[in-house]
Amino acid sequence: MALTADRQDFTAFLRPVEGGGRSLELLVKGARCAACMAKIEGEVRALPAVETARLNLTTGKLTVGFEAGAGDPSLVLERLDGLGYPATLYDPGKAAAARDAEGRRLTLALGVAAFGAGNAMMFSVPIWAGLFGQELGPATRTLMMWMSGVIGAPCAVYAGMPFFESAWRSLRSGRANMDVPISIGVILTLVISFIETVLRGRDAYFDAAVTLLFLLLIGRWLDHRLRANARSAAADLLAMQAPSAALLGEDGAERRIPLSEVAPGDVLVVRPGERIPVDAVIAAGVSELDKSMLTGETLPVRVVPGEACQAGALNLGGVLRLRAVARSEDSAVAAIARLVEAGAQSRSKYVQLADKAAALYVPIIHTAAALTFVGVWALGMGPREALLRAVAVLIITCPCALGLAVPAVQVTASARLFRRGVLVKSGAALERLAEVDHVVLDKTGVLTEGRPQLIDPVPAAIAMAAPLAKASAHPLSRALAAHAGPTLLADNVVETPGQGVEGYIGGRRARLGRAAFVGVDGAPASETELWFGIEGETKIRFVFADQLRADAAAAVAALKARGLSVEILSGDTFAAVARAAEQAGIEAWRAALTPADKAALVAERTAEGRKVLMVGDGLNDAAALAGAHAAMAPGTALDASQNAADLVFSGERLEAVIEAIDVARSARRRALENFSFAALYNMVAAPAAMLGLVNPFVAALAMSGSSLVVTLNALRTGAGRR
Repeated sequence: MALTADRQDFTAFLRPVEGGGRSLELLVKGARCAACMAKIEGEVRALPAVETARLNLTTGKLTVGFEAGAGDPSLVLERLDGLGYPATLYDPGKAAAARDAEGRRLTLALGVAAFGAGNAMMFSVPIWAGLFGQELGPATRTLMMWMSGVIGAPCAVYAGMPFFESAWRSLRSGRANMDVPISIGVILTLVISFIETVLRGRDAYFDAAVTLLFLLLIGRWLDHRLRANARSAAADLLAMQAPSAALLGEDGAERRIPLSEVAPGDVLVVRPGERIPVDAVIAAGVSELDKSMLTGETLPVRVVPGEACQAGALNLGGVLRLRAVARSEDSAVAAIARLVEAGAQSRSKYVQLADKAAALYVPIIHTAAALTFVGVWALGMGPREALLRAVAVLIITCPCALGLAVPAVQVTASARLFRRGVLVKSGAALERLAEVDHVVLDKTGVLTEGRPQLIDPVPAAIAMAAPLAKASAHPLSRALAAHAGPTLLADNVVETPGQGVEGYIGGRRARLGRAAFVGVDGAPASETELWFGIEGETKIRFVFADQLRADAAAAVAALKARGLSVEILSGDTFAAVARAAEQAGIEAWRAALTPADKAALVAERTAEGRKVLMVGDGLNDAAALAGAHAAMAPGTALDASQNAADLVFSGERLEAVIEAIDVARSARRRALENFSFAALYNMVAAPAAMLGLVNPFVAALAMSGSSLVVTLNALRTGAGRR
């Protein structure tokens, strides 16, 4: 299709991708549910030359892949606009501004709804009181109804705009989401209320309409906040990169440049305490790198010239000169961030079920209401009675109970878990957690405490080495110093990168570090031990290990008792992982994995039909956490990992994982019970309204009663556990 005169050419914004194709990134507005995502991706993939379409609901970013040398981005924009989802070229700054604007709008709508509900209720209460022997005069009753309408109706119209706009977009595309019946119910409630007020009837429902919107907006605002938390996962990962790098010029002078300006081949200088800015090869210098955030290894790794190092690793020892091999956007940290972003999608099965129920609700119930109106009028009861019965049908079957069926359970379950030290970041996570049948555990920081511990400490030996241990920042030295009481520091301390620290204790030279550095001949080099020696005296060996959590074995046994299979995926060494697996009673384990390896193995388990729960705490776990069916992280985890996870547990107990699974399974049972009740309620309520057995006021009470039943049932969630 050729470009028309008024169609803009966006081909300049296409970016080349591996394989010869091109991609385009767009910011899509209005997509909120899995049905929206499926519709957008399916329609865009159907366009000529489009190979892939991937929408991230969390960020609103749609990535479209085109065939090599083909594709018209303007067609994509036109198709999205026709579907009711306007899109623009993706700009992170504009995307953030749009999200902030949406948050402000929801907050304002929530405030308006709260104001309208409270003040409309003030005028409705006297009308209700008249039903209990305190009859108001006709003029006073009408005045109260008008005052309630003057306040409630404008507030309902403003507060309902997010739902009205969403419903209109959905109807334009030939589908119905949950916002369609909500919008129709609110609008007709306002209409019948005005009609009753003008005709001096007994009942008006302005307060009910705006109160319903207030409750629904609370859920919409919470959903907005959850999405903001999910978006921060990838941002936290990228924030771990150094903001700038020290570039070494041909004249030997150093100058700071922004990270984005680093190019392959540039020579960079990284000093102790700084992070590696980009993936690089060490050109000169010897040091130790802390890779725990990238690989999960608890102990520093010694590096020498010629070895590769990844962005994000922390330089612990000497000055390093690096030769960059990739740009910042191609670094290991950036790759993990992209994996996290790709995995951060909404996967709420029960919300999809509610959307499908709403789609059935529209043609069935609205047809029933229309037939009621026509039938009652045809029977000679008049248009007013026909309208009252039709509106009663719509009000009594308004899917409030259906809409509360899942959120009420999720709120209750989240509150119970919070009191037990588990923070639930997404209601949909509880649904997925209840479905898991395979648990993947990281070793370091999850099964183990995540820090080296001295094995078999001897107080006298510790006291001798403490003056040097406290002068060093090495993790093993810190673990040794933690066992020592107050002591003086050694004199003239000098630390040799990758070897150890030396100084003078009581006027005699002493060393703490590797065996060869201390003077122990023939001892193999080990990353789990330190040697200490004072000149002319016997050398002392300190051995360290990352200890298993106290309840790790019991937690693994409890998981297996619930029918779950358990596996370890770790970036630590084979020996360390094998030892932890044996102690915890886990047969399946993998070691020395990269972050991409972990994410790939989680995807592989998913492809095998398993529902994977990933429990991890390091940067190397973030992509796997985002890609798993459900994800948990301890409170000691990195911010990036906590944001990528669905649940975060505090304390030192792995039992929190068991409690979360039990409560999630209980929540699933309650949600299904609520769905069943909502369906049964509508099957009984709709015929009653059609036969004139209930008026709109009683219909509103019945609708509220159904919501109350659903809420009370939700309060039983997880009540069986302490």
